[in-house]
Amino acid sequence: GKRKRLNTSVLYDSDESEDSDILVRKVFAKRHCIIDEDESSREEQPDKTCPTENVSTDKKQKVFAKLKELARQRATRRSYSSENCEDSDDEAETEEEPLCHLPLTPTEGSETDSDSMKDFIVEEEEDDDDSTEHIKSENQAQQKELNTSNSEFLAYYVPHLSRCDHYVHFRRIVKAFLINAIDDTFLSSLYEGTRQKKYAQDMLLSLHYLDDRFIQPRLENLISRSRWKDRYKERVDCYPDIRIILKNPKNMSCQACGLNRYCKFNVLLSGRLYNSRTLEADDFMSDDKQVLKVGVVCANRTRVYHNLKHFKYKLYVDCSSITELDGVEDEPVKDTVERLFSQLEDSGWIQKRYNDLEDYMNDADSFQEEK
Repeated sequence: GKRKRLNTSVLYDSDESEDSDILVRKVFAKRHCIIDEDESSREEQPDKTCPTENVSTDKKQKVFAKLKELARQRATRRSYSSENCEDSDDEAETEEEPLCHLPLTPTEGSETDSDSMKDFIVEEEEDDDDSTEHIKSENQAQQKELNTSNSEFLAYYVPHLSRCDHYVHFRRIVKAFLINAIDDTFLSSLYEGTRQKKYAQDMLLSLHYLDDRFIQPRLENLISRSRWKDRYKERVDCYPDIRIILKNPKNMSCQACGLNRYCKFNVLLSGRLYNSRTLEADDFMSDDKQVLKVGVVCANRTRVYHNLKHFKYKLYVDCSSITELDGVEDEPVKDTVERLFSQLEDSGWIQKRYNDLEDYMNDADSFQEEK
């Protein structure tokens, strides 16, 4: 059906009928009415075709009867909501005022609805508190088991992608240096790829981890934020031993960055050149030394840079000294390494050297933050 708006003339004619009342006039003077499409079309057609012809009395009575019935139905529906309106009686007696509004607007009913929902939700949370914690603990246990299985899967099938603690890497490196101190071909065979056993592959992975993750990124950051000349950097890279001595300040060009400064530090570089992988030292010009005068900032940067750059070599030198001091002879290499490694670990030597490495890395990081 379609919604049709009644003409005001038809509505005001209803005032003359005896069965009409105020309520009917009020309702249909202000609101729409749903009329059957066929009857409304039949009612409107005479007006269009013959505007001067009157509608028959029977048709009028039928229309008014239907309107009255609809009015009673609407009045019955509104009687249920009239209890919530304070002034519904006064409004029903007034012709010009509309009927009372809807009993509850969204703003009026939101408070009571929200209160009831809050009470319901609180009860649900209190009742299901234990079950929720139980489900949460089960989920955590399942997630932990899943992570463990994933890590084991990666460690078995893709060992290079498996995660490992930093200290575990460091322990492998110490053991590899002990082996190479007895068998000086071990490190070279690792990098050449001739050793395919799992322990050898793990040691090679830890060596790469030390170079590529611990040391090299920090060295690059220290250099990128400095004004060092390439020649000064090469000298610091070549000499494993360093001494920084405080001298009388002198206004001159810094031999590290080339800027005019009050240079009061002498950087004394010495030691033999060595291979960065096999750590084999070169005896060529073993007694060569370099003395450079630098400012305070370049002196501090040189100390931090040098400690990280040559840490691995100095660690190997210490491991070689330990094997040389060991007086046991005619013992398999594996047994000697295991025995020395256990002694170093029990005495806390390995932990101390690892702490030194962490201190050097922290110095490099804090130096970058400061500058």
